[in-house]
Amino acid sequence: MKEIGIYIHIPFCKQKCYYCDFISYAKQEEKFSKYVENLKKEIKNKAKKYNKEKNKVNTIYIGGGTPSILESKHIKEIINILQENYTVINEPEITIEVNPGTVDEQKLNEYLKMGINRISIGLQTTNDVLLKQIGRIHTYNQFLDCYKVARKVGFKNINVDLMLALPNQTLQILEESLEKVIKLDPEHISLYSLIVEENTMIEKMIEEKKIELPDEKIERKMYWKTKHILEDNGYIHYEISNFAKKGYKSKHNYNCWNQKEYLGFGLAAHSYVDNTRYCNISNFDEYITNIEEDKTEKNTIICEVQNEEEKRKEYMLLGLRKIDGVNIQEFKNKFVENPIYLYRKELNKLIEENLLEIDLNNIKLTNKGLDLANLVWEEFV
Repeated sequence: MKEIGIYIHIPFCKQKCYYCDFISYAKQEEKFSKYVENLKKEIKNKAKKYNKEKNKVNTIYIGGGTPSILESKHIKEIINILQENYTVINEPEITIEVNPGTVDEQKLNEYLKMGINRISIGLQTTNDVLLKQIGRIHTYNQFLDCYKVARKVGFKNINVDLMLALPNQTLQILEESLEKVIKLDPEHISLYSLIVEENTMIEKMIEEKKIELPDEKIERKMYWKTKHILEDNGYIHYEISNFAKKGYKSKHNYNCWNQKEYLGFGLAAHSYVDNTRYCNISNFDEYITNIEEDKTEKNTIICEVQNEEEKRKEYMLLGLRKIDGVNIQEFKNKFVENPIYLYRKELNKLIEENLLEIDLNNIKLTNKGLDLANLVWEEFV
């Protein structure tokens, strides 16, 4: 049987963060039940295509939006319908994203009882002024309450999301955030640089000169400061934006970086199966109508059908996100070809530019390559 992951998209939140360009809707509580009912139908309908005897699910990731804005009974119904219609391994990694202010002790307890064993808490920064500036709905103290309650009810695998290069963020403010989070001892920390997306509130605020972002030089200093502090405190830097205690890598995301297959359910969710990338439509009303009219297949668009060369290049691109890089033997096992010979032209160029290095086992980014990773990935697009 082939192991696959499952991603569930919950497109609702209390308030849209100013930097967010994901498909999500604020203050749409009246749509929750209808969405969940149709999401369950999609999951069940697609099970006919993805045969239980051929695929077994080893990770489930419930993301958004803010999945924790739903009642816990809705999350339980989603997990139940997955378990009824797909072969799920014993004790899979099941992650749910939560925001402070949307969960309490009862809800977290119920998550644990339904089999969720990993939570990802969106913090971004411990500085309340910056939180407000980027449109977060919570304060640092509300995050602390959420974290402590999660520990109290028994969660032993917690990720905390942080961001750098936020408006008016300084190195000192970033270090203060890191120190406070490290004291809490989460198993995993994700750290992302702010990217200004088109048509977001933060783009408008920058254009109107209401806020100013740190320059690229400061952003790089922040990245390296974070890397050194987290590594000094026992966190393994295993992917460009992710750090984990030993044994606590995100299995779901790590599988994606290794080009493993996954199914996506829900509005705008993406899937990767049989060398084909699919995405669900992003129009809410159309998504619901198609399922209600028993036309679930109309919600799915084929985004890419990969040939062997495209698959190999993508494997390189994804693998070079990992700090250990692309394992040469694993590439040969999967594609027969030797990547060092196959991509000798690209690799020689990147090595000469000190962006890549090759040892006995792996092709990986140098320190300079970590700063200029986009230039490396471009060679395999």
